[in-house]
Amino acid sequence: MAVEPLSPAVAAVRLPPANDASLHDEITSRADTVATYVRALKVRAVGKKALTGKGGRIAIVDGARTPFVRSFSVFKDMDVVDLAGVATAELVAKTGIDPREIDLAVFGVVVPALHAPNLGREVVFRASLPMTVQGTTVNLACASSNRAIAFGAQAILSGEAEVVIAGGAESLSNVPLTFGKHAQETFLRLSKARSLGQKLGAAGQFRPRDFAPVAPAIAEYTTGLSMGQSAEKMAKENDISRRAQDEFALQSHRRAAAAQAEGRFANQIVPTFPPPAYGQAVMADNGVRSDSSYEALAQLRPVFDRRYGTLTAGNSSPLTDGGAAVLLMSEEKAKALGYTPIAYLRSYAVAAVDPAGQLLQGPAFAAPAALEAAGVELAEMDLVEVHEAFAAQVLSTLKALASKKFGEEALGRSGAVGSVDLERVNVNGGSISIGHPFGATGARIVMQLAQELGRRQQNLGLVTVCAAGGHGFAMVLERD
Repeated sequence: MAVEPLSPAVAAVRLPPANDASLHDEITSRADTVATYVRALKVRAVGKKALTGKGGRIAIVDGARTPFVRSFSVFKDMDVVDLAGVATAELVAKTGIDPREIDLAVFGVVVPALHAPNLGREVVFRASLPMTVQGTTVNLACASSNRAIAFGAQAILSGEAEVVIAGGAESLSNVPLTFGKHAQETFLRLSKARSLGQKLGAAGQFRPRDFAPVAPAIAEYTTGLSMGQSAEKMAKENDISRRAQDEFALQSHRRAAAAQAEGRFANQIVPTFPPPAYGQAVMADNGVRSDSSYEALAQLRPVFDRRYGTLTAGNSSPLTDGGAAVLLMSEEKAKALGYTPIAYLRSYAVAAVDPAGQLLQGPAFAAPAALEAAGVELAEMDLVEVHEAFAAQVLSTLKALASKKFGEEALGRSGAVGSVDLERVNVNGGSISIGHPFGATGARIVMQLAQELGRRQQNLGLVTVCAAGGHGFAMVLERD
């Protein structure tokens, strides 16, 4: 059959040139290419006045964490209780806090251990704290330990507690496996069987497919899309180049490698002896690639959209195991106990957007609210720590903040929130290189920002974290 020639009008249509923008151009001259249909209709923020009680401001006294390591590697035999316990025990030891002074432990985790679902309470036992210390657990996906810090702050302000340990942990090496509905029902019948005949009858109900576990997936319950698929959607809608993503990932590895080499993480990381041998200490994050190159990253194939995608294993955060904790108390309590806090909590905000739109764009709404509540502008931030779930997600946030169009149409402002100099963003690397144990990342970022502000003798810092469910968390810290 003869093929009809294209009409002149159709033949004249050409696809737009491929976006090959650099990292710098993507968040500056191309900021207005970010999508503006995303909305967060109500964002509540807690400001400096509300975060100052009878005892003064909320002080972050210090923090500690395990190394963050790739899942199924050296921490594969440690669960979330182990990891959170190591971080907490080290925090108590390094600060010299009398355990009897601690009132509450609040910990975040996304995938709890089935045998120990209340991580906050189990940490009390594992770290040998007094049994009278209350423990509770929160889940706000990747912002879980940020939420734990906020809950700890509110407990201090309300008078419920004076001293709080807040943090989180994740062991993606030990995600519980589930089985299909028929298999679960058959296992239950078998467990209730008493006679041999009943047991044989129940066992006879098994089918070969029942022994295939349901593969775990990091996906939204409401949309069915994985985090990576949602981030890929954002990369397309916000017109973010593969080049910019790979350049950002390379920057993360280079900065983290430099920080490791110069010992900037030494005061944060506790040497951890993993079972079963407990023989050799793990001393550093094992996902940082000092030998990473742009050429190597550019050769990696897309993972979530193999034909048209731009997200790869190289510009995404890896599955990671780790734990982290910070010590909180009122300003007056810290002074009375002789501590010099590493930072104070000035404000925080949580935003929520439709997860079917842009799942990880919540920080673009939470950050302006937190800044406003703190009474400061983005330009006044000495350092900014953005959680690096995916390079595309980080660039989506930075583009939105720098976009006049986004400010007007999505935020209802008179202009852009502001552009952030990359020299102030994630100066010691981020989750792409350091790793991302979901429940622990927020505490790691807060600790890392506070200590770097101190090292540089600077004052103000902003934290942003994206999270499942369409959440965004932002927090402003101050040292003076």
